Amino acid sequence: MNTLEMTLQGADILHPDGLDSHSELNLADGRISATSAARKVDVSGYLVLPGIIDPHGDGFERHMAPRRGAMKQMEEGVVASEAELAANGMTTAVLAQFYSWEGGLRSPDYAAQVFEAIRLVRGDLVTDLVPQLRFETHMLEDYADLAEKIAVWQVPYVVFNDHLPHDRLAEGRKPPRLTGQALKAGRNPEKHFEMLLEMHRRSPEVPTALEALCASLAAQGLRIGSHDDRKAEDRATWRARGAEISEFPETLEAAEAARAGGDHIILGAPNVVRGGSHKGNASALDLIAMGLCDALASDYHYPSPRRAALMLARSGLLDLAGAWALVSSGPADLLGLADRGDFTLGMRADLVILDKVSERVAATVSGGRVSYMSGEVATRFFG
Repeated sequence: MNTLEMTLQGADILHPDGLDSHSELNLADGRISATSAARKVDVSGYLVLPGIIDPHGDGFERHMAPRRGAMKQMEEGVVASEAELAANGMTTAVLAQFYSWEGGLRSPDYAAQVFEAIRLVRGDLVTDLVPQLRFETHMLEDYADLAEKIAVWQVPYVVFNDHLPHDRLAEGRKPPRLTGQALKAGRNPEKHFEMLLEMHRRSPEVPTALEALCASLAAQGLRIGSHDDRKAEDRATWRARGAEISEFPETLEAAEAARAGGDHIILGAPNVVRGGSHKGNASALDLIAMGLCDALASDYHYPSPRRAALMLARSGLLDLAGAWALVSSGPADLLGLADRGDFTLGMRADLVILDKVSERVAATVSGGRVSYMSGEVATRFFG
């Protein structure tokens, strides 16, 4: 496996203690090296930053199934997704796939196809792809063999969701868009409604099933997270099950509870870019200002982590090193990836090169290999 053997000069390089316009960055054997290489590359006019690590993203869905039913070349979809990730500066990316009663692109059968496609091609790609399973907690019939499936799919990270409209179901009322949802899942709308009612009715069985499943997953060494925590009690319950990652807490109360309990907190980068949650939940900007964020995720929009970190630095809310840590060393820490996240000697050579004026991605290097490069910087690298 050939990797870049060179020394980058002239750029503003982001080290853990801040930007340095006078240092060099040595790359050798896929690592950050102490030894200057024989080949020097002038990257003046650019910023060199640690590669972006995305701890949760489902923007790959458009590549996997560009039209409903068009899911014949799943492996090509993974390849196309990796190209988009690299073009947005990502060197490691968590691909978050639903396993849900909602059907369609969230169905169990579809999830199996996605994970198999990732397993088959990830070794041929440059960007490090990490599959994540998002499991709907009320699918009680699927608990028995889920841990076995996860092992086969080589999924190291599981997050739990509950998207059942419990308030309406408790009143016996049909949720909005039920017909469209049922048809997407290939079900008769009335049968679909009956299924939702039955899952809601069996809610008291869910906690015991979850505790057993989480214990099994923890024994396998998997990372476990919860999604959309609303109350302090929610976070405490999940922490007791071994879920030490809180994805997108919806309230200040939940985020404060996560921090008090020593849990990792992931917020949405699009929330930062938009200036608030599109669902009216807690503002990521406010939570970041209060120190209640460890990592920013792309969620549904791959350009957002880069844009969010740069916006935070421009606003003065954080310095560039602190803002960029939310998309590099912070995600690395919560994912247990101790070999990446900054330019400490010996770390993986994961980096993104930005045009200093436009702040657009000019090049991405993952593990010392080029995954994306365009324009003037390519001429400087390769002549």
